[in-house]
Amino acid sequence: MNKVYANADLALSDIVRDGQMIAVGGFGLCGIPEALIESVRQSGVRKLTLISNNAGVEDFGLGRLVQARQVRKLIASFVGENKEVERQYLAGELELEFTPQGTIAEKLRAGGAGIPAFFTPTGLGTLIAEGKEVREFDGKHYALEQALRPDLAIVKAWKADKGGNLVFRRTARNFNPSAAMAGRITVVEVEHIVDTGALDPDEIHLAGIYVHRIVHNPVPEKRIHKRTVSTQITSLEPAGA
Repeated sequence: MNKVYANADLALSDIVRDGQMIAVGGFGLCGIPEALIESVRQSGVRKLTLISNNAGVEDFGLGRLVQARQVRKLIASFVGENKEVERQYLAGELELEFTPQGTIAEKLRAGGAGIPAFFTPTGLGTLIAEGKEVREFDGKHYALEQALRPDLAIVKAWKADKGGNLVFRRTARNFNPSAAMAGRITVVEVEHIVDTGALDPDEIHLAGIYVHRIVHNPVPEKRIHKRTVSTQITSLEPAGA
């Protein structure tokens, strides 16, 4: 089966709808599906609930959707470097559901594995656990967290075969496999596409059974989230020279 679509717009045009819950792979700006995010923005859909580790920056990645006021709710672990998220939240225009990083990863993994909920000690005794069921196991207390099963997952991989088997590259793997597994429909953006059967089974990180559509983006921008350059000049001469 060939799951490759000509471009992001064609891959998403009959899928994205107002009010959907969408899981987005990536960590900051690392490993985000740039072309697919931009296609969602161009579609004009609104009242979205986004699941992502964070909202990136104002003018790139998920920040573009927030800036266009297409997001109703954000389920994330960190939003501290996106001033527009802060502004909309304080103005009551955006709902935030803060979720610890490990918990959000497990909520996605559980959704993909068909597990409806799980108990975790993370967040117990804080606002995170407020209103949630708490049970005791072996003398320790745990809060119940429900799995996430988004309507759509848009993720980034490095390489795919035409059947949807995926290979991720280094740290860009991050939340992408979990998001892909959790999505009821999963669309993947990749830099390289090979024929089905060309990948060694041992190099496949995620099986094609989780992938519905593939988009080729051979030249993503891969913008750096935050660049810090030292202004201090360090001498290359050994001490005492």
